Amino acid sequence: MNTTQNWYIVKSPAGNCEIVSDNQGQTAEHWGPFASKEEAIARRVGLIRAGKCQPV
Repeated sequence: MNTTQNWYIVKSPAGNCEIVSDNQGQTAEHWGPFASKEEAIARRVGLIRAGKCQPV
């Protein structure tokens, strides 16, 4: 049994990026999987700085 949880960054239609534990919402833009929530948070900061996501 695989107990590892993957994290994804999912961009909403409004332009905000959320961190979710699974990517069931198949949106146009998403990034991941990431091994930890902390890694996903760091990547989201990079996406905000690069102009790909809006801050919440």
